[in-house]
Amino acid sequence: MSMSYAFINGIEVVSMPTNLYYSRLDDQGLPFIGQEAQFQINNYTALENVHRLNIGGNSIPAVNDTGMYRNWYDDYFYLVPAGVVASNTSIKLDYSIIPQYTAPDDVYRTARSMGSNRTENLLYNLTWRLPVDSGFRYLVRLHFCEFDPYVETASDRRFSIYIDNKTAEAAFDVMEASGGKGRPMYKDYVVMIGNTGDKSEYTLFIALHPKNLFSAYADGFLNGLEVFKLNNSGGNLAGPNPAPQAPPAGNEESSPKAEKSNTKRKLLFSIGGCGIGLLIILVLLCCIIVWRHRKMHWYGAYCKGSRFCCWMDPYKRKSFWAKSSSLPDELCRHFSLDEIKAATSDFHEALIIGVGGFGNVYKGFLDNGETIAAIKRLNPLSRQGAREFKTEIEMLSQLRHIHLVSLIGYCNDNSEMILVYDYMINGTLRDHLYDTKNDPLTWKQRLKICHGAAIGLNYLHTEVKYTIIHRDVKTSNILLDEKFSAKVSDFGLSKMDPKIDVVNTGVKGTWGYLDPEYARGHALTEKSDVYSFGVVLFEVLCARKALDQKLAVDQVNLAHWVKKCIADGPLYQIIDPRLRGKISPECFKVFVEIAESCIQEAGVNRPLMNDVMEKLGFALELQETADAGKEKINPAGEHSYQDILFPLARDIDVDTLGSNVIAAPNPVHDSGSSLSYDIFSSTISPKEL
Repeated sequence: MSMSYAFINGIEVVSMPTNLYYSRLDDQGLPFIGQEAQFQINNYTALENVHRLNIGGNSIPAVNDTGMYRNWYDDYFYLVPAGVVASNTSIKLDYSIIPQYTAPDDVYRTARSMGSNRTENLLYNLTWRLPVDSGFRYLVRLHFCEFDPYVETASDRRFSIYIDNKTAEAAFDVMEASGGKGRPMYKDYVVMIGNTGDKSEYTLFIALHPKNLFSAYADGFLNGLEVFKLNNSGGNLAGPNPAPQAPPAGNEESSPKAEKSNTKRKLLFSIGGCGIGLLIILVLLCCIIVWRHRKMHWYGAYCKGSRFCCWMDPYKRKSFWAKSSSLPDELCRHFSLDEIKAATSDFHEALIIGVGGFGNVYKGFLDNGETIAAIKRLNPLSRQGAREFKTEIEMLSQLRHIHLVSLIGYCNDNSEMILVYDYMINGTLRDHLYDTKNDPLTWKQRLKICHGAAIGLNYLHTEVKYTIIHRDVKTSNILLDEKFSAKVSDFGLSKMDPKIDVVNTGVKGTWGYLDPEYARGHALTEKSDVYSFGVVLFEVLCARKALDQKLAVDQVNLAHWVKKCIADGPLYQIIDPRLRGKISPECFKVFVEIAESCIQEAGVNRPLMNDVMEKLGFALELQETADAGKEKINPAGEHSYQDILFPLARDIDVDTLGSNVIAAPNPVHDSGSSLSYDIFSSTISPKEL
């Protein structure tokens, strides 16, 4: 009697436009990868959606589809390496090549590219790994829409397309194929995935590689991706079930005597098997006890003198003081070096997503690709070493907060020191401010990121048992998740202060962000983090580096330059030009006041991080209130504010200011760091400034 069966849980029928996924009658067919003949998809072909991805963008639920209730998922689980996320939400799409219902607008307004580094781009492929069933043909649809402002003509950006490690397009040019910028299009291909023996699953690779010759930019990009399984010659879409094992040949065991003998034999085997199993268990227990004793002896020697020795024990993974915590035991997972190598393809250069003082950071795929992680590997030549490695684990293994990066685990096998974190798909805050092809962050996004980072730092300063001073606050240590929520990271230089007031320690940090008072007197307090965060706030406002040696001498140090601009009046010089007209005057005033107070020379004159957090929250509320007022006047339109060229006087009603108003320092009240100004009218135009 066969044990095979089939079942179905439900059926849903949705109307589909004619020829959306089928070939038109006058078409010659679709390119068949690896074959000379074309492939025709007709009404007798059944299609099963396997993957539908919004490349470089967020997931799009069925209700936001074009009326066909399709779910579009984000692509970062399938991507190697991360590439660069690009978007252009303001571009007007021209659906002159394909129908508008082909895919949602958001698919064509977001993309993932390789970035601007021509040398690095030529060394690797931007690749998606897609699990599929073997033994079937697949329809692969690639969605494209060129919206990069730097790409102006055909041949500016050409790239090769590979499907299943075979060439689908040798030199594809979206501008040439679509006829212009902002014109969505797609390319369809059919690929055959043969049977792979005992393995029913297969990884389908779709890769892009820049075309070096006759192309202005060595880059490739993709907006959307769909993969459909096509029925086989028998009309079937289901993969084969494992064949049931046949019963033993012969009927000699069907007699009562044979059945009785068989029962005795099974009983003897069961007793013998239990005895052997018990013996094996006892041997394994002995081995584990000996191994654990040796392991703990080594770890105890490694962190002797630290009250956090338990972090090295893979069975406890908690510090002594946190034993009563309700947090799970899996706070700090120990990885073997083999696991790390498998996750990073043996530390392949194509998976490097960041480089820092500690070493390279790799994008890794753990647990058979189910978990994406950021894997930081210590460079033996790095000035940071075992102490920072241990400090990072000690700190993060006991901290859990929505605005702190989460530590998954570590590896310290074979002299390797490796840290494993949650993967932050949008990289660092610095990646979105300057020297990047990413779209600029909106002012509201920047405010939310700064507010979130302040919440995380305030948690370290006030909401843990002992004050934790980060000591290396900077834009490259503020990570952004898929929602652009801020996560403070990199605790290798952090210090725990049981006295809460002062920590005497050697000076460490990053020049440009370093508290000058701490640098001179070696007195570290939480106000040192406040100074560094003040530099971050101005870095966000200016979209320029904290230290830039390419600028004039008086502008090299951002904090010094800002103070000079505040003292002399021309504060317009520091604002990111892309933000002008986007910031409400009320919000700007509060933001600059709190940022300027953070970078005071003396720590006693700086606010606490709690005050910074609250005032940034207030600035965000002011911006949202102003935007809501603009929205009532002009629904769904762009909101524009008068350009704010200088700080506004505290006693002036900002709503009454005219367009021809500038500020000059008040000689009576101005002390060189105050934001008190007199207002006088002027007919100077912005262009003259």
